[in-house]
Amino acid sequence: MSEPRSTAQHRRRRSRTALAVGVPLALTAAGTFAYGGDLGVLGSTALQASAATAAAPAWAADTADGFASVNSLGQNGTYGGRGGQVVTVTTQAELEKYATATQPYVIVVAGTIAMNPVGKEIKVQSDKTIVGRGTAGHIVGGGFFLGQGVHNVIIRDLTIRDAYQGIWNDKDHDFDAVQMDGAHHVWIDHNDLRHMADGLIDVRKDSTNVTVSWNKLSDNNKTFGIGWTENVKTDITIHHNWIRETEQRNPSTDNAAHAHLYNNFLEDAPNTSIGSSYGNYSRGSTKMVLENSYFQGIKNPVIKDSGATIVQRGNVFSGTSGRNESGGSAFDPKAYYSYSLDKAADLPSLLKSGAGPRGSIGTTAVSTRAAAATTLTVAQDGSGQYRTVQAAVNAVPANNPSRVVIAVKPGTYRELVKVPANKPHVTIQGTGGSRKDTTIVYNNAAGTPKPGGGTYGTGGSATVAVEADDFQARNLTISNDFDEKANQSLSGHQAVALRTASDKVFLDGIIVSGDQDTLLLDTAAKDKLGRVYVSNSYVIGNVDFIFGRATAVVDRSVITLKKRWDGTSAGYVTAPSTAANRKGILIANSTVNGDVSAGTFYLGRPWHAGGDASLDPQATVRNTSLSAAVRSTPWTDMSGFSWKDDRFAEYKNSGAGAGGASGNRPHLTDAQAANQEVGDWLAGWTPSAS
Repeated sequence: MSEPRSTAQHRRRRSRTALAVGVPLALTAAGTFAYGGDLGVLGSTALQASAATAAAPAWAADTADGFASVNSLGQNGTYGGRGGQVVTVTTQAELEKYATATQPYVIVVAGTIAMNPVGKEIKVQSDKTIVGRGTAGHIVGGGFFLGQGVHNVIIRDLTIRDAYQGIWNDKDHDFDAVQMDGAHHVWIDHNDLRHMADGLIDVRKDSTNVTVSWNKLSDNNKTFGIGWTENVKTDITIHHNWIRETEQRNPSTDNAAHAHLYNNFLEDAPNTSIGSSYGNYSRGSTKMVLENSYFQGIKNPVIKDSGATIVQRGNVFSGTSGRNESGGSAFDPKAYYSYSLDKAADLPSLLKSGAGPRGSIGTTAVSTRAAAATTLTVAQDGSGQYRTVQAAVNAVPANNPSRVVIAVKPGTYRELVKVPANKPHVTIQGTGGSRKDTTIVYNNAAGTPKPGGGTYGTGGSATVAVEADDFQARNLTISNDFDEKANQSLSGHQAVALRTASDKVFLDGIIVSGDQDTLLLDTAAKDKLGRVYVSNSYVIGNVDFIFGRATAVVDRSVITLKKRWDGTSAGYVTAPSTAANRKGILIANSTVNGDVSAGTFYLGRPWHAGGDASLDPQATVRNTSLSAAVRSTPWTDMSGFSWKDDRFAEYKNSGAGAGGASGNRPHLTDAQAANQEVGDWLAGWTPSAS
């Protein structure tokens, strides 16, 4: 899409008082989109031996959220053993062999392992995923230890239990479920931890970049300790945990630089032998943000030391007593990562059903041959089945009935890729440790001459063009590196990195990079529905760089603003061209930032493609951190069409670029916002990795 092309006065003949349409949809809780379905069971020795050559299951590519996702200490996010061999273990010796190895492994615990001696903590090394098979993975009488410098570790879907030695406040047996001393980038997710001799989780001695999510923590004296250091270094996220029938350290957080606790359910049931002494405790110099959590029957639910801070918002306290404290300033978690909040009132039912191990994660394919047959590998050095991504796409059978994964090894692939409409269910996935390791890039622009005559046009300039339904991309970069400065003579500088023109497109954990018109989210036709869900991703550009007529969600992502080719700061984030009675572009739970001047970027403008006055462009930006680069009047006109005649609004944004409601800056009411949730956009489709 171009800069304003004309000043033709295509004025709208109607006004609109209601901005929201549609019916709310209850979605799977935040953070569950990345989990795939049950892929069967890997049990036999023969299948285990061939696991290295089979396609890794989808869940093995899951990555952490929260502080474990932040790029620091030389580690860009937490992805565990992704890319390493998938092995299944049933004995302590097997578990120790792979957990203590130096190379990456995805370790599936396929049964109950009783630790010998009782209390043994296996010394896990870096780059490991340890996951229970369904709900069958149990570690009894011991746990895991992550020592100094150990990093990039995922522990999921395990039950770790029963190291208790019969002494309630046990000073002699330091038997923890998971203990960290100086580790970093650790994700503890969907586990059941209970009945241990000491703590369930200890995050000690400057361990940092830790996320603890969706766990059930119960039946213990000391639940969760953080600190044991004079330094103020630990960054930790604790969300969606069900903490019940525990006495203390729920958690106790000592000298943490940033402690973000949200959507946790703390429960002290009446008439039981275990009573709470306190809930969330901010100690030393800790800075804590405590949001949308639910405290049921907890004594002293929130307490803080004189030197610590706690910022509370949105919490529910039912039947609690004693100290409930807050004070001081803390930090803005969205300055570090994106996240979304569930309603505190929903947590008891949400976490009773959703916390702890799940039945589908940790399972692998019944037949490794079948998995391999639906995976095509691409490598420039000839070590894969194909040397180019397009060659792999060409090899997908027409009208394929099931998922085909194109696994692309690290490298820069300078090529054009098109996934035609008759090849649905395709995933293009980078296999490197970072989404930066695998890049598909080209440099066409709208004004670039085509070999057969004419020019490409905006849509035709795309590096990657997707016309097939049920497409997925993850863990890679898609870029258009057209050089505007060197091509000022060309008539069109629109240079698309990725164009989608289909339904049920899931873009997860990718980077889409360009300048003008980076990400074109279109539909197959004006009357066709085209839903796109972008999560945990980066979108980079400067002019209209998220645009099109699709019903598109950009969720939990970072939108990075770039300067223009001449070094100036000016641009537009969105340019929707939504058809009437459809939903347009929703940006939610994200961050808008970039190295540009303050007050120079609009959030969007209405694109009436071809001067079509029947279109009804829509863009909503909600629950998003806006940098100072965003203008105080964030919407503007385009090509003679007034933004005020279309659908543009904000809701509960934050940051230096946010502003109050006015005639030039409309905000949704709470009632309108209730109909403009992510689920309303996706309309019955729940994206999941596959």
